[in-house]
Amino acid sequence: MAVHDDCKLKFLELKAKRTHRFIVFKIEEKQKQVIVEKVGEPAQSYEDFSASLPADECRYAVYDFDFVTEENCQKSRIFFIAWCPDIARVRSKMIYASSKDRFKRELDGIQIELQATDPTEMGLDVFKSRAN
Repeated sequence: MAVHDDCKLKFLELKAKRTHRFIVFKIEEKQKQVIVEKVGEPAQSYEDFSASLPADECRYAVYDFDFVTEENCQKSRIFFIAWCPDIARVRSKMIYASSKDRFKRELDGIQIELQATDPTEMGLDVFKSRAN
């Protein structure tokens, strides 16, 4: 599975310049490559992010999560989300599962990985508990 250069470019912008809140990646099966499907602006919320994931198709996503520690320090963590809803096509789930590790290696700087089959597995409470 090839990774489009735009994927790495947008991820670097998110990581280094913080010009994006999230990125949703999609596998183009015909072209056999991962492409950028949607980019979220820094002002967009977690709700905007979760709404951009289709309910019946797999996706990869990266989310820049800001939080405040118990010591009152502002921090952020970059989450990688493997989104594979139960109702997605079996072939699609297999392609996403088999390509995940290779794709994740292309994105240098991911701090936390989540697997999610429904929205409750990647709720804000999950992000908060995993970020600390």
